[in-house]
Amino acid sequence: MKVAVPLLAPVLRSDVQGRLLAEVFADPDQEHTVTYLASRAKTSVPTAIREVDRAELAQLVTSRRVGNTRLVRAHVANPLHQPFRQIILATYGPPAVLTRELAGIAGIDHVYLFGSWAARYLGELGRAPNDIDVLVVGSPDHAEVYDAAERAERQVGLPVQATIRTRQQWEEGDDPFIAEVRSRPLVSLLDEADA
Repeated sequence: MKVAVPLLAPVLRSDVQGRLLAEVFADPDQEHTVTYLASRAKTSVPTAIREVDRAELAQLVTSRRVGNTRLVRAHVANPLHQPFRQIILATYGPPAVLTRELAGIAGIDHVYLFGSWAARYLGELGRAPNDIDVLVVGSPDHAEVYDAAERAERQVGLPVQATIRTRQQWEEGDDPFIAEVRSRPLVSLLDEADA
């Protein structure tokens, strides 16, 4: 089966490869199980194993076994780690980076990525995105959300525009902004169980 060329980073082999590497590079000191990486990359465990094998062969990641569990992390000693990490985080990194930065902020009911980045991530053709649009639904502390967006911006290398709406505004949907967001591609990141 032929895999479509990734719209966010055509130099990669697949979107799965980009999503998997984004999870590893978003926090290079963290070890991840292959099962976790498969779920975050929206793929099967055998496919994730093949991607990890390829990445390890290229010295982008390292892995170790603890019993039957294979733990994977970024290979930060590789001289190409930092430039490759920048490419991955700028293209496939926003979900991983924003999930980590926004997790734990009280009052978040849901987080969505929208706009051109979400459209490219979901396979819609168009120009490369020049920013990341984030909708935070709930009643979080605004300063905490904006600080998290700034931290994410430094990591992905693109402006991160955070907009906050209450749960009521989101559910009623009579706000023209909400109606516009709902009519376009959305990437769901966090719900209140994760926040």
